[in-house]
Amino acid sequence: MREMQDYDAGYCGNGLVSFRAESYIEPRHAADGQAGTVLKSYREHLLSRDDAFLRRNYPKIKNILRYCMLRDGNFDGVIEDEQHNTYDINFYGANPMIGTLYLAALLAGEKMAQEMGDTEFAEQCRKTFESGSKLTLERMWDGEYFYQPATPETEGKEWQYIRACLSDQLFGQGWARQLGLGNLFPQQYVTTALASVWKYNWTPDVGPHNDANRPRRWFARAGDAGLFICTWPKTPRPGFRNEVVYRNEVWTGIEYQVAGNMIYDGLVTEGLSICKGVHDRHDGRKHNPFNEVECGDHYARAMAGWGCLLALCGFYYHGPKGVIAFAPRVQEENFASFFSGAEGWGLYSQKDEGGRRKVVLDIRYGTVRLSELRLDGKGVRAAGLQISVNGQVGSANVTEKDGMIVLSGDEAIPFPAGTKIEVSLPLA
Repeated sequence: MREMQDYDAGYCGNGLVSFRAESYIEPRHAADGQAGTVLKSYREHLLSRDDAFLRRNYPKIKNILRYCMLRDGNFDGVIEDEQHNTYDINFYGANPMIGTLYLAALLAGEKMAQEMGDTEFAEQCRKTFESGSKLTLERMWDGEYFYQPATPETEGKEWQYIRACLSDQLFGQGWARQLGLGNLFPQQYVTTALASVWKYNWTPDVGPHNDANRPRRWFARAGDAGLFICTWPKTPRPGFRNEVVYRNEVWTGIEYQVAGNMIYDGLVTEGLSICKGVHDRHDGRKHNPFNEVECGDHYARAMAGWGCLLALCGFYYHGPKGVIAFAPRVQEENFASFFSGAEGWGLYSQKDEGGRRKVVLDIRYGTVRLSELRLDGKGVRAAGLQISVNGQVGSANVTEKDGMIVLSGDEAIPFPAGTKIEVSLPLA
């Protein structure tokens, strides 16, 4: 999909990826999709067995990101021009939805440039990111959440979200976490903003809000729980055409995106509550559980639900480097989930008993190349760690970094189906 659509059918020589590819006679820019293409490119690299995909496509990926940077204009990390987006409208001026996607794309660009030996571009991405992160806090933070400020660029423009709490305000932060890129802002701002989305945009019953602010399309009805796209908790609602167009609707794709971000951040109850609201609505009686309609039937945005699984597992994977990481956010004392890699998949489990945590990486299909296994260090100690492969005592270099216990070897080893890697750690 990346190569046939984003780097071919929709690709323009200046780096623009025209949204909906060749369906328009003239190329069209979507700011969220442009940054998203960079992020998806890095994801595809992480999910590959080697660096062939990135090496083959890096010149175009770099050009795609440079197009974002040229829309930024002065390379300060804040895009302020016209920004068409998934709400079928244009945003104008600085705003956190497009802004965080751009910041995450810069971090992904830095990583890809480093792996390709493009030091100069990596440094440019880092410098632009650091400026954008700082300016976003200065211009768009109100103490509780990130908002779109009124600026000369927004003057007289329809469908903006001035001073509002947008559920998508940290869209790029969710991407960054899935890709192992870290935080776009200091931790306290991220946690506070997500808690504010829960406080101001989530409701266990959409009925009263729907009575006061009728949605264009009804994806949730009285008695249903849901996450509204946009609210104005601190200012009067500015009026019909001065509010982001789908403000009163409930989209599962946004709900899953926000829920996954919350789970990564430790707001597990809140994230799972949003997921339960989706599942209760789509229970087979009210709505089809296999078709979470948004714009149309079987709409792709609902696949953001996969991100909730990744968040619950605390899963990170870098196929070319042979890195796998797990840091479960629920039932840490007795957890299990499948995992998938570039060439194989299996079952991961961890269980606490007898004063130790037993971790098992059970490869069920294909091959999993592994040079580094990272495990959550919370509640366990690295000292006294034991490792075995198919019952035979093994060895690894053991270090601790960023709250993770890292087991590494000198080179990536392909482990075939039927392999069980077991790690035993003393409980702290």
